[in-house]
Amino acid sequence: GGSSGGLEGLFCVYKPAGVHWKLVRDSIETNLLKGLNAAPSPPLPHHVRLLTQPNNESETSKGLTVSTVSVPVLSKHPLVTGPEFQHIRVGVGHRLDAFSSGVLVLAVGNGNKALNDFYSTRVTRDYTLEAEFGTATDNFTHTGRVVERSTYDHITQDKLERVLSMLEGVNQKTLLTYSNIDMRSQEAYEMAVQGLLGPEGKSTPILTGLRCIRFQPPNFTLELQCLNETQKYLCKIVHEIGLELRSTAVCKGVRRTRDGLFTLQDALIHHHWTAADVMQAIQLYHSTKKNKKRSKAANKTSALQTSEDNITETQQSEVNEGVVR
Repeated sequence: GGSSGGLEGLFCVYKPAGVHWKLVRDSIETNLLKGLNAAPSPPLPHHVRLLTQPNNESETSKGLTVSTVSVPVLSKHPLVTGPEFQHIRVGVGHRLDAFSSGVLVLAVGNGNKALNDFYSTRVTRDYTLEAEFGTATDNFTHTGRVVERSTYDHITQDKLERVLSMLEGVNQKTLLTYSNIDMRSQEAYEMAVQGLLGPEGKSTPILTGLRCIRFQPPNFTLELQCLNETQKYLCKIVHEIGLELRSTAVCKGVRRTRDGLFTLQDALIHHHWTAADVMQAIQLYHSTKKNKKRSKAANKTSALQTSEDNITETQQSEVNEGVVR
């Protein structure tokens, strides 16, 4: 098909819980094709034809006049060529399983290469987990088959927080093991301060931050940052927290709030999965990338806000209203 103009780059959407990521990708691919093919097609190219006509004066004299006319090239007509864009490949970043919701990064066109580059750096992701004490299931979520019930009256927020910091400590050690750096060096200290320590490429999942933001037994809510995780791993953390507290716990919801530089604010909610909105999101992604490069070079203060930034902020707040449940 033709070149898809503004459709080269990364953007992110808000994936609802209970929907498979493939379905999200397919409906966006469909919307992009529809949107691009609905755009007015460029005028048909014309070519000049020479027409010969017999002279009108006398049919007997075999004179022919030659006139030139410009006629459309019908082989280029949409009815002949079919829709211009027959296929658009939308790549999917770090997957979310059907159970989970939140930020899902997608790529269009040469954005698929950008996607690989994006994940080849050390990308951390943030999640909010809803959890509940009192049961254990075969898949660590409240949808699984219950394998055990237990009491939770003895659990205090204080005890929970002690278990969380113990888990953070264990993960900190794992992080250092994978970092291939002499931990006594100044370099290691500086990297740790900047939050740059971490595995090169793949590793086991690692938690880089974990805290409780709501404690109303049996319910509690965790916020965490991690590397190379799966959602299964996150649900297992909840299970292990339950066991550490001599009880049980299941995960009732996983919501990704950030994937690298993409946050909930950037995520297009369902009725914004249109070609126009996706194009706009991709342009925003390109301009923030340029600004990042520039600010790194010049390190200017952010006081100089362009009017463009202000526009995007109001747009983002509109999108937020759609996301907030």
